[in-house]
Amino acid sequence: MSFRNINRKVSACLIAATLIIVFFSCTEKDTQFKIMDPLSKADNGFVTFTNVPDGNYKVHVRVGSENSAGHTVIRGESRRLFFDGISTGKGEIKDVYFYINKRDTIITAGRNVKIKKREKSKLNWDSNLTFEFNGESPQVVSIEITPSDSALTVFLCGDSTVVDQENEPWCSWGQIIPCFFNDDVCFANYAESGETTSGFIARRRLEKLLTLIKPGDYIFVEFGHNDQKERGEGKGAYLNFTDRLKDFIVAAREKGANPVFVTPTQRRSFNGEGKIVDTHGDYPDAMRKLAAEENVSLIDLHSYTRTLYEAMGVENSVNAFVHYPANTFPNQETPLKDNTHFNPFGANQIAKCVVYGMKQIHLPLVQYLRDDVKDFNPAAPDDFKNFKWYPTPFAEIQKPDGN
Repeated sequence: MSFRNINRKVSACLIAATLIIVFFSCTEKDTQFKIMDPLSKADNGFVTFTNVPDGNYKVHVRVGSENSAGHTVIRGESRRLFFDGISTGKGEIKDVYFYINKRDTIITAGRNVKIKKREKSKLNWDSNLTFEFNGESPQVVSIEITPSDSALTVFLCGDSTVVDQENEPWCSWGQIIPCFFNDDVCFANYAESGETTSGFIARRRLEKLLTLIKPGDYIFVEFGHNDQKERGEGKGAYLNFTDRLKDFIVAAREKGANPVFVTPTQRRSFNGEGKIVDTHGDYPDAMRKLAAEENVSLIDLHSYTRTLYEAMGVENSVNAFVHYPANTFPNQETPLKDNTHFNPFGANQIAKCVVYGMKQIHLPLVQYLRDDVKDFNPAAPDDFKNFKWYPTPFAEIQKPDGN
């Protein structure tokens, strides 16, 4: 089913379905937790383990059925994608494994991450660990989670182009990229809509992730969209922005972790000749300059997304962004026309650009790509008509912060 055909399914789920979530308490840090036949207990495919301590969990899902063929999509927390479609024949059971990161706002007793009002209901920040099973015919025998610190963790710091967007039709590359990596890697997405380098630090997001990071982990840093809007004394690409980026470098290296800069994604801003017009001022260059000076790995997503959008063209690039006519989603009385934020197809393409960038700079992380991940080139984007997405039963028409 193409993304443009989700309307009836989303509407039906929103109007007719009652979400039933199964809760299983997980209070012991060193214990495995298992749910048998989870779909029989969760009508809409959501299963939640409650009271889960912070950290990484290795997840073992037995996918399939003795009675029928199946097609199963696995997502976790705020719509983080782990498997975009596991096909099983009748009587076939597949064992799949991945890592998921769980966190809440608590840093120490009496000290918390200062999340925004609209974040307080997000699955990413509660005390539970939630999974969603979706797809054409989801079939799940069991799900088991085991706390484990053995995975390499990639912490993502950024804005609305990186964050785990919880509701349709919004989507960002940070919530898609886990599905490209094997169970030696865990992604912990701390990005949030509207954030700047200063705001991310001031709200203690960096402070929180530093309590969980370990030597050898990575901190990916992508900012610029909102930093460029800041005004006042000391603000600017080579002033406050550069100084705060240095804070990320120092914090990562003090913990024995590896900082990686990611230049901001381009906006869909074409000129009359079908070329992308840069809208981020000096901010991408400031990141490049500091990365060179401090010997920090850099993924030039700003450059790759220019190539990607121009290869798509003025008209077809609309398919990568949140552009939908009125009444595509419930209570959507006016068209959605957003040239900054992606839909699932766009997020998929941007995530592939990030992987492409990892390969270009020979980042060691690429050794953990799944065997079935194909090479991608931003100059040759995937055909939107071949993209399939199975929407979660929640939609939101409010644009992310920082639009």
